[in-house]
Amino acid sequence: MTIHDEAQQELDRLLPATKAATGTSLLVTDPELFAFYQDFAFGETLRHVDLDRGDRLIYQLAATIAVGAVVEFRLLLAAALEIGVTPVQVKELTYHSVAYVGIARAIDFVVATNEVFTERGIPLPVEGQSTTTPESRMAAGLAKQKEIFGSETIEGIYAKSAADTIHFQEFLSANCFGDYYTRTGFDVRHRELITFALLAALGGADSQVKSHVTANLNVGNSRTDLISVLTALVAYIGYPRTLNALAQVEAAAPAPL
Repeated sequence: MTIHDEAQQELDRLLPATKAATGTSLLVTDPELFAFYQDFAFGETLRHVDLDRGDRLIYQLAATIAVGAVVEFRLLLAAALEIGVTPVQVKELTYHSVAYVGIARAIDFVVATNEVFTERGIPLPVEGQSTTTPESRMAAGLAKQKEIFGSETIEGIYAKSAADTIHFQEFLSANCFGDYYTRTGFDVRHRELITFALLAALGGADSQVKSHVTANLNVGNSRTDLISVLTALVAYIGYPRTLNALAQVEAAAPAPL
């Protein structure tokens, strides 16, 4: 089977509506570009991706949030819902992204998600997934950080923080991890791969990418998982950001000799 045939088959499997949506624009106005996009994103790259289809779409959706691509997000969201990604998972993805891209960017994707859900008759709000309270979020978040990065690492970061900047570490513990990482809807392995996808797609976050490569390994993900995520993202985030993230994988999770 040719790459083109594989890509066509994958598009057919994902969603006929996906073809219809793109067919009203790129397929008509830019047929050569559409052919490159279809064959690369849905054929050639997927030969090197070892991910469940639903997981792959979740990480690709995360990347579209990070790069601010609302049009592509809506297209991939339709495909994700079609193949069984749940409304709760979609909402958790958008909520999780807030800690990494900021609410100013994430809110566009929360709104886009709500619009797609309404179009499809999916009730809003979806079931809540929070497990913490205002009183417990700090302790729970700190515990989650230590679970992922190790107690020694987190305690060392706190110990080295200056008095006038330690509030940023407290924000990370209470907000990033206490508010978001402790939620249900995804387990910690999926959340770490979502974080990796967000950071890789953001660009300019090499130190954070590297630390979350290590975090992914700590929670049970592998070099193969990380490379599969980057392979699934390259068509959406471009080569510079992909290769920069790959360099951090090579640094923190080198291939065995």
